Amino acid sequence: MSRFSKRAGGFLLLGAALVTLPPLLHAQRREPQTMATVLPPNSARTVEGIKILNVRNNVWALMGAGGNITALVFPEGLLLVDSGLEASADKVLAALKTISDQPITYIINTHVHPDHVGGNLKLAKSGRQFVGGNVVGSDPDIGKLAEVIANEEVLNRMSAATPSIPSDAIPATTYHTPYLKLSTLYHGDGVELFWEQKAHTDGDTVVWFRKNDIIATGDIFSTTNYPRIDLERGGSINGEIDALNHIIDVAFPEFRLENGTLIVPGHGRLCDVADVAYYRDMVTVIRDRVQAAIKQGKTLDQVKASKPTLDYDGYYKENAAQYSPDQFVEVVYKSLSQTVKSEPKAPAGKQAAPAKKK
Repeated sequence: MSRFSKRAGGFLLLGAALVTLPPLLHAQRREPQTMATVLPPNSARTVEGIKILNVRNNVWALMGAGGNITALVFPEGLLLVDSGLEASADKVLAALKTISDQPITYIINTHVHPDHVGGNLKLAKSGRQFVGGNVVGSDPDIGKLAEVIANEEVLNRMSAATPSIPSDAIPATTYHTPYLKLSTLYHGDGVELFWEQKAHTDGDTVVWFRKNDIIATGDIFSTTNYPRIDLERGGSINGEIDALNHIIDVAFPEFRLENGTLIVPGHGRLCDVADVAYYRDMVTVIRDRVQAAIKQGKTLDQVKASKPTLDYDGYYKENAAQYSPDQFVEVVYKSLSQTVKSEPKAPAGKQAAPAKKK
């Protein structure tokens, strides 16, 4: 069973156990209280340098605050996927006010990098949680913060960070199982979290809005650069490809059209599953080229000189100064070299047992 902590009014479905929702959530549903400046569906505008895009129905994407932020609007509040850079938090709050005047209630972090978690503290302090039952009145501070949710590895890394990170910015609810479902459809969607192990990092979460059919990928998928695999924080090239394949497995394309499941990447434009498939193919091709070179005994410098990314470099040339093809090749080389070193060797004089057929 998943381990989780909660500040108030737990709302998670873990295994077969359902945590009872506060009375407020069982009350008659009401329409969101929105301001006159609320954006109409399918519109886009820029507020404080943040581009706001209606992805589908009550789900929005905020771009330009660091990593992309996905916002689910529901009658009692807002659920965010990621919080952007710390320096952009005020701009994000101003942009969110054009979507809904309801408070932020939940923030899901896709991984530990500061361009995705930096705004946690300010955004959490601007929001609140649902409280009810025997929780009400027991503590004057209960419910005054939005609840931050992430994989347990994000909690571990943020808790051990130097300098220390304020406790209100660190995930209060965590999970360490392959997936986690938020309990009910009270916010108008079924939200499911998938743990993608050893991909971009060792604590990546992909968020699927099941009713709206939208997936927020974090930095596993980006349209602006090659995958930034963080080896020091448990990432790997093979885990990256596994995560991309999982996103493709979950998503559905529109019949003969470029539509269907919509994808909000960690950085870049709104996509569909075909974009993820092209990206997966590119990453796999480059992985295979580097892997073949390693088997031939080539050094890292020799692999870089062979330009295994050449036929894809033109697409990412605008961001090459921030993350060059050589940097990506080096990460792939080191990741695959670590994999080779970790494979068990057969005892001297004996051949390794053949792999079992699946």
